[in-house]
Amino acid sequence: MTESIPKLPLADVVEVIVSWLQTNVGWLFDFISNLIEPTVAFFTAVLMFLPTLVTIVLIAALTWWLSSWRIALFTLIGLMLIANLGYWEESAQTTALVLTATVISIIIGVPIGILCGKNDTARNIITPILDFMQTMPAFVYLVPAVIFFSLGTVPGVIASVVFSMPPTIRLTNLGIRQVPEDLIEASDAFGSTSSQKLFKIQLPLAKTTIMAGINQTIMLALSMVVIASMIGARGLGEAVLTAVQRIEVGTGFEAGLAIVIIAIVLDRLTQNLGQGNGQHPRN
Repeated sequence: MTESIPKLPLADVVEVIVSWLQTNVGWLFDFISNLIEPTVAFFTAVLMFLPTLVTIVLIAALTWWLSSWRIALFTLIGLMLIANLGYWEESAQTTALVLTATVISIIIGVPIGILCGKNDTARNIITPILDFMQTMPAFVYLVPAVIFFSLGTVPGVIASVVFSMPPTIRLTNLGIRQVPEDLIEASDAFGSTSSQKLFKIQLPLAKTTIMAGINQTIMLALSMVVIASMIGARGLGEAVLTAVQRIEVGTGFEAGLAIVIIAIVLDRLTQNLGQGNGQHPRN
């Protein structure tokens, strides 16, 4: 029965679309590359500018100020261990990739989440797209990323953004919708404009939920570093991939441990910021 039904030319259609984009929208891909590459280079340069020990102490001090001395102590010990194992430069490259992907996800995702939170039609259109972004295997959209941006850090960042942005959009939408209606009605009664309601009521009250989305975005972006290394992204993912190819269990464990330490530090920091604890050091 199914053999008599002609196959839909989906693959051919996708190939035609990709070819058309390469021919007619190449300038846009160049523009994106020219934004992403300097951003990654900037974050890497910041982390590598000072001597390693000085940078570690400064990061630990910043962590203490934003969260607690326990997290700061873990950060100090963890980063010292990474430096001792010889993965400081790779860790800086990985952190730069994750921060770049996170910044892009926030710049794009928060406004889209606000739109979804205020407009049911936009939410109904965007939600299936987010489902598609989260369920599609990462290797599938690595292919067009490489085609449009060649090999290197840029397609790695793009793939990380596609994979990690949905939580920021979803939880921003959720946070906006969870703002009590009586507060919105009260602000309307006092003649507040839409921007005043957004920036003085909705966003402050939705901060915890939005930060939870950003936290998940950071974790998902960090989980992409090994996959991104397959298309030329530098950093700890490259070290893990090399260890797998050479079956070097010890080296792979060291690089993986460095990724885990970075993940824990970023996770605890964003959790504390989301809970409103990032103002004074706590005991």
